[in-house]
Amino acid sequence: MAAPATAPPPATKLRRIVAASLVGTTIEWYDFFLYGSAAALVFNKLFFPDSDPLVGTLLSFLTYAVGFAARPLGALVFGHYGDRLGRKKLLVLSLLLMGGATFCIGLLPTHAAIGSAAPALLTVLRLVQGFALGGEWGGAVLLVSEHGDAKRRGFWASWPQTGAPAGQLLATGVLSALTALMSESAFLAWGWRIPFLLSGVLVLLGLWIRLSVDESPVFKAALAQASAREATSAKAEKMPLVAVFRHHWRDVLIAMGARMAENISYYVITAFILVYATVAADMSRQTALNAVLVASAVHFVVIPLWGALSDRIGRRPVYLVGAVGVGLWMFPFFALIDTGSFGNLLLAITVGLVFHGAMYAPQAAFFSEMFATRMRYSGASIGSQFSSVAAGAPAPLIATALLDHYGTATPIALYVIAAALLTMVAIVCAKETRNRDLSEVGAEPGGTPAPQAAVTADARGV
Repeated sequence: MAAPATAPPPATKLRRIVAASLVGTTIEWYDFFLYGSAAALVFNKLFFPDSDPLVGTLLSFLTYAVGFAARPLGALVFGHYGDRLGRKKLLVLSLLLMGGATFCIGLLPTHAAIGSAAPALLTVLRLVQGFALGGEWGGAVLLVSEHGDAKRRGFWASWPQTGAPAGQLLATGVLSALTALMSESAFLAWGWRIPFLLSGVLVLLGLWIRLSVDESPVFKAALAQASAREATSAKAEKMPLVAVFRHHWRDVLIAMGARMAENISYYVITAFILVYATVAADMSRQTALNAVLVASAVHFVVIPLWGALSDRIGRRPVYLVGAVGVGLWMFPFFALIDTGSFGNLLLAITVGLVFHGAMYAPQAAFFSEMFATRMRYSGASIGSQFSSVAAGAPAPLIATALLDHYGTATPIALYVIAAALLTMVAIVCAKETRNRDLSEVGAEPGGTPAPQAAVTADARGV
């Protein structure tokens, strides 16, 4: 028997839950993006000093990509235990892992001090970051999605998504302030460590907020049903991961395809652009950082607006606007940057992130609505994080290699356009999920609630 629909919590409680998810995701994305910005600006000099500048940047971005490689493992582990033990416990653990790894990066000796051991230790800590982030996203968006009501789920679930631009804003802002206030020699000597060490303070704040919220009521209801079935010897799915691939393999593929344009475009626009603007367009590092900083603020504002629009017209139409828009914008994007004007650079990045927001905003509710309750953490995390290995992980690396080989942005634009086409195909193949009741613990593949009489204990995935 399906769980009854869960009434939405009081507004004050929902806002506290949203705040807990948002603060946590902001801190985790701050840690993750801080590494990306540092990889583009200083790690090539501190950890790969024997290479020429562009090769050093490539090696630096390679360690950046390693973090993405660990994200699927984090999705598997956190998804499994998040579906069995609850969302809240795993979110606390992910925050501790991410913050601890980032703090330790701030303490690392450089290549000048310990030689090749320095980039090796950097890579290990980057793996821990990726593992933690792989489990963070699914739990954060589910905690909000499963507390709220269906009519405004797109809006409320989009707030944890704003943690990405908020983290980008915070990371870029701290780096921008330090580079403006310090000489380049002082920044390379010790100043770069400050934003990484700051993570320790931020983690304490995030833990205080996260420990104050309740577990998802939808998950608690599903867990009670699972316990009741086990007590009466009913068949239950012991491995959420197995259940995902048995009942939701199509949804996993759709989620992976949906993330291609979103993930690739984001890291080209925010991480690779720090290389392109300084190397190809001959702009200063400070100019590029300032442009990303302002554009990230706009990105933060538009995400909830796109999320609210997805509640009115559906997840798929909004997502398609973003995929089509970012594909069409790529050639103007690089043409504007090539002018060397700060205004044009800012316009290029801002418009690109507005289109990105149209994909990123509905993604949280969209992916949550695809999967049954007791396999939702696993399904949403796997669909989201497995695609990162092929999308976000190599994006700055591929873009830098293309620039090095061809000396022009044309192949980079075509690379992003190809990803946009793949995402369009995935969204066209997806079913609309708006207004689905997440308390329906059973679902057929494709995100459609199964008829109550036809849902067996096994198919429910609880």
